Amino acid sequence: MRYKYIILIILLFISRYVKSQNLAVLEGIVSYNNSIIEKASISLINTSYYTVSESSGQFKISNIRPGKYFLRVQTDGLSDFLEEISLNAGTNYKEINLQNVINHLSEVIVTAEKRETNMQMTPSSISALDSKDVRNARIWDIKDLTAIVPNLYAANPGDLRNVVSIRGVTTTSYEPAVATYIDGVSQFSLDSYISQLNDIERIEVLRGPQSTLYGRNATGGVINIITKQPDNQTKGFAELNFGNFGLQRYAVGVRTPIVADKLYFGATGIFTRKDGFFFNEFTNSAYDDMKLSQGNYFLKYRTNKRLSFLINVKHQLQLNKGTFPLVMDKEEAFEKPFRLDQNRSSRMRDRTFNISLTAKYQHEHYVLNSQSSYQENYRFYEDPIDADFSSYDIIAIVNDFGKKWNRNKVLMHELRLSSPLYSTAKLKWNTGIYGFLLSSPLKQGTYYGSDAGMYGSPVTNFTDININSLNGYGFAGFGQIDYQLSSSLSLIAGLRYDYEHKQQQIGGMVIPEGGKQLVTRTDTSASANYGNYSPKIALNYSLSENHNFYGVYSRGFRAGGISEYSSDPSQAPLISYDSEYSNNFEIGTKNMLVGRKLKLNAALFYTQITNGQIPVLVMPEALTLIRNAAKMASKGFEFELSTIPVKGIELAYNFGYTDAHYEDLVSPDNDHGENKDLSGKKQVFTPETTSFLSLQYTYYNLSSNSKFFARLEYRHIGKQYFDLSNTIYQNDYGLLNSRLGFQYKRAEIALWGANIMDKKYISYAYDFGAIHLGNPKTYGLSLSIKI
Repeated sequence: MRYKYIILIILLFISRYVKSQNLAVLEGIVSYNNSIIEKASISLINTSYYTVSESSGQFKISNIRPGKYFLRVQTDGLSDFLEEISLNAGTNYKEINLQNVINHLSEVIVTAEKRETNMQMTPSSISALDSKDVRNARIWDIKDLTAIVPNLYAANPGDLRNVVSIRGVTTTSYEPAVATYIDGVSQFSLDSYISQLNDIERIEVLRGPQSTLYGRNATGGVINIITKQPDNQTKGFAELNFGNFGLQRYAVGVRTPIVADKLYFGATGIFTRKDGFFFNEFTNSAYDDMKLSQGNYFLKYRTNKRLSFLINVKHQLQLNKGTFPLVMDKEEAFEKPFRLDQNRSSRMRDRTFNISLTAKYQHEHYVLNSQSSYQENYRFYEDPIDADFSSYDIIAIVNDFGKKWNRNKVLMHELRLSSPLYSTAKLKWNTGIYGFLLSSPLKQGTYYGSDAGMYGSPVTNFTDININSLNGYGFAGFGQIDYQLSSSLSLIAGLRYDYEHKQQQIGGMVIPEGGKQLVTRTDTSASANYGNYSPKIALNYSLSENHNFYGVYSRGFRAGGISEYSSDPSQAPLISYDSEYSNNFEIGTKNMLVGRKLKLNAALFYTQITNGQIPVLVMPEALTLIRNAAKMASKGFEFELSTIPVKGIELAYNFGYTDAHYEDLVSPDNDHGENKDLSGKKQVFTPETTSFLSLQYTYYNLSSNSKFFARLEYRHIGKQYFDLSNTIYQNDYGLLNSRLGFQYKRAEIALWGANIMDKKYISYAYDFGAIHLGNPKTYGLSLSIKI
């Protein structure tokens, strides 16, 4: 018996030895202008193979399965290196000579197809900003992407959240039309949305419907945000910002291995405070003061080369003293900019908590991804907020009814099985299932004050309370294939089915000031089901490695729902509205020219919206009711150009044109009790054009490890409308930004300015006439250090 064990051990040893002889080893050296580069990150994309160059510039990755891979090398201050390589059994040697960022444009890796691909080879309209771009453009908030990404517009409606529009498909309710993902996790709705950005690795914006892989609420596109994650290198940073309006912004972060090649930890944090841009003449004090704190934490564990686990926790607390700094008249907003006359000033507390657990198993023949996430948002006003935006005590909004109410919760899970990510087979595939549970109990009151008679109310000093409690669940199944038809032609085809069930419970009551509660609507409920198919098909033709052409058809949907209860008798509650669909046809081209000194991407698109969800804002309750009442067409084009014409100068120009109008639209007229035919009207929150021009000069002194940089940006936003009748609009305008600084080794100092010409413009307006102005001229000083 003992001999059998000995023989078995010998056979296992021989088997392991033979297997090791069939594996590949990649060795090499990283250099720049004949100088070695240490601590460069070397990886084979879509695999767990990763290492860092030593002090000698050399690196080694062992136990690699032979085949074709994309080799990526990254280090600060130099262009990313990306090249397809073939690895044979045994030792493979590679010399890597990096290029300076002032000489060549970097290759960009994106995860639009739920795997890492070269952006220029991916058949979709994608804008990508790496960490350098985010820093140069000083992107602190998602709304800062306006115009940088063609045909994208984002604005703050007054409560520091963002309404985002891409190609005329815009968010008009708490169900967004543009899905946002942060570190692979969907920000389910505006309630669980984290807009502040810190320690960003990359931002990808996918234009056009993306529901096949990304699911619900991706009718206009997807904003995919990836933050930097820990690895085998210890890195950290600290940044201080000071500016006018009392701005203070502090950001810190650290990423480090706890156990090399096994356990990693990362943490970042932000604290921001600023005085409001607005001044309230009634209280003779600043309005819209803001404080914000945010944390982002990672713990990653790799059991072996195949299996890894990642826990991520995000939280954000936002305190806004003076929510909704709005003026009820456009002329007044421009005659007395940033001046208000409101008799109330409350503080909004907006707390968001997100946690996710991701497990990834990489087998030779498949990859299994499992991701579970939980999101929670609790938002309330400490005191009633002014809802008539005047000095009179007419109406106010109340929603502080305890933690049972206005606390939104979402639990999500996705299980995805795909072909090996590094596979060179002609057929690649990706399939999975998804599910969610939703709880959203909303309780909100409208207080009618002593001057409510001016609003037409026969009774004063009472609170009218509406209860709208939503619960729901949903699941989906999806699949997508990528097939290489020939050496130059590939096909992508996919299909997704989503099912959702929603149940809405409503109730109403009135509480006279100092009196007893009176029930005006007994608890009533209704439920509805929705099913949605989301197909996609794309062809990609590669004329060469640097010239690609593609055509895409894709379909997206925005989830249906059930209307809320309001005290307006003309608006019936518990009416189900269907999902909104977008069908998009697109052709485009992507080109890298002049030895990676010029990049030119362009696309033409046509999008048809059916079952359009039209919002009806019921005042004074400030509730949004949705109806299916629209058919819309959106067509246009966009291009992005980046070039380094001479050493040290980088020029970028991005342009987008959108013609989005309603082919069929009937909207209720609350003033006359009739329906209005608004066919032919322009889509709201959709600038006709967007353009972005940036010019940056960078001078590197490599001997002293220092650089000087100067940057100018000009954003032009075309004419846009804010109400369905097209009576509230903002003509085209331009914003000028700048940044000037010096970096020595790992320390940097910079001066920056935004809207330095102090242009006055409407960034957001409500269809009942309330106006929110865009930010005035701001400027400041940044100090940062990396370790």
